[in-house]
Amino acid sequence: MMMKISSVVLVVMVALLVVTAPMVKAVTTNQCKNERTQLVNECRPVIFGQDPSNNCCQRVRVIHVECICPYLTPKFANLINLARTAKQIRSCGRNIPHNFKCGSATFP
Repeated sequence: MMMKISSVVLVVMVALLVVTAPMVKAVTTNQCKNERTQLVNECRPVIFGQDPSNNCCQRVRVIHVECICPYLTPKFANLINLARTAKQIRSCGRNIPHNFKCGSATFP
């Protein structure tokens, strides 16, 4: 259960950071899988209350939102603190538009 929550938080962080990234070309399924894996690996400590590391923030800044939002189901959205997640994403230098909708979540 804790791993699912951790993965969701990381996915949400990534999705929000990608919102402002330019969408140049379609992302492949394998590229998305690799980006999610890297995000989870680099940002795992965030789940346990630590601030995002430089490596985590780098992953947050480069991940494609289309790789993350499809995984943000209503069940996962209810497990995370959206305001905290948005704050952490912004602390990495990524802008999140007000009321941004990603999957089943709307971020403040």
